[in-house]
Amino acid sequence: MDFELKILGSSSATPSFDRHHTAQVLTIGNQINLLDCGEGTQMQLMRYKVKHQRICNIFISHLHGDHYFGLAGLLSTMHLQQRTTPINLFGPKGLAEILTLQFKYGGTQLPYKVNFFEVDTTVSRKIYEDKTMTVHTLPMLHRVPCCGYLFREKEKPRHLLKNKLPSFLTPAQLVRLKWGEDIYNEAGEVVVQNADVTTDPKRSRSYAYCADTRYKEDILPLVQGVDLLYHEATFDNSLLHRADFTFHSTAEQAATLAHKAQVKRLLIGHFSARYKELNLLLEEAQAVFPNTMLATEGKTISVLE
Repeated sequence: MDFELKILGSSSATPSFDRHHTAQVLTIGNQINLLDCGEGTQMQLMRYKVKHQRICNIFISHLHGDHYFGLAGLLSTMHLQQRTTPINLFGPKGLAEILTLQFKYGGTQLPYKVNFFEVDTTVSRKIYEDKTMTVHTLPMLHRVPCCGYLFREKEKPRHLLKNKLPSFLTPAQLVRLKWGEDIYNEAGEVVVQNADVTTDPKRSRSYAYCADTRYKEDILPLVQGVDLLYHEATFDNSLLHRADFTFHSTAEQAATLAHKAQVKRLLIGHFSARYKELNLLLEEAQAVFPNTMLATEGKTISVLE
């Protein structure tokens, strides 16, 4: 099953010539999730051949324009292209009001249902669950209420060894074996031992999206050991005072968090438009956490099982 992240935008407050506002697509199996929706997201979805009508969930981190100004346009385009399937929208207080006013004064009536879930950006809480994954909020420290999102695959079933399965097993017993149980007879005796007929499941994967924030160590337990961590790195460390004043982070700070959390890979983004070249930020982060990548547009990162 796919577990794949695609970067659509990686610029901070203002777009630059070759960088758009923040937006990412996380594909888990056949489900497409959109993380933030800055200006130009529609164009980026088309550019990188992501079918926006297949988006199931949209997660907005906060109400600074570079993270949601593309949302009304995207929802409108889905309407014009005759979307009928519902979509789930997660975001902070105020987002539903903003969209309602935009559609009201634009005379837009969406033909599909938008299920809006207001998130509490101050706590880590499970906000979504389906057959394959869970999503928790990650509290950020920014100038306005802001949260990140943690995606985790659920535990996967064990693999049945077909050539070792007794022929008398029922479908219900096969299901129990997949989930690690032994099979007992009516006398309470083990007749099929799970370890004899199954192998370990493929591992479950995880992605943590840390949106705009100051350096914030209290999230370390929440993102400990994740497969892929995205963390904003708006400035290099020579502008630490600027990062602190604007409630952002430096590349070194992002890498320090990744190192302390013992994540497998770090992805940095949300770059200030002052940086025409990004090597300075990459090198600064890699000096602390070598397995760091830039969130350059069009980059696709797969997490293997």
